[in-house]
Amino acid sequence: MPPFSAAAQEIDRVAADLLLCLPALHRAMDRRISQDFSHPKPPEAQLALLWHVRAHEGVTVREAAEALMMKPNNVSALVSQLTQQGELERRQDATDKRVAHLCLTETARERIAQVEQLMSHHLVSALKALTDGERAALGAATGALESLSRHLRAAQG
Repeated sequence: MPPFSAAAQEIDRVAADLLLCLPALHRAMDRRISQDFSHPKPPEAQLALLWHVRAHEGVTVREAAEALMMKPNNVSALVSQLTQQGELERRQDATDKRVAHLCLTETARERIAQVEQLMSHHLVSALKALTDGERAALGAATGALESLSRHLRAAQG
């Protein structure tokens, strides 16, 4: 058996393609949103925290750090920055005063909703430009990409 089987070569090719394609897709969407959004774009780590808090309202700093695979002290610093900017609120736990639950402010909710509308508009426009086969392939690939993400997260421990 040759040292590199056809299956291994295919895996290497897919990995290389993903490493090029996914960041390019992210940058393209980021640039489109930046052109249309009237507010300055927060740094990636702040955005990740805001999106996570939106999906998991009331999350603690420790829980957010675990989910985002960040150190709790780094998430705590992000929370301080976002609190000062009026994007996040800390709400003290009713039973343990040392624990704070994170919640988005109304300003943050409105901005996230605006960004989601822009993203949806740009994605729908781009998807309409694709062939039926390309759209079907992307639809089929989303489940595989989610699975790939779970495997990468699990491997990190």
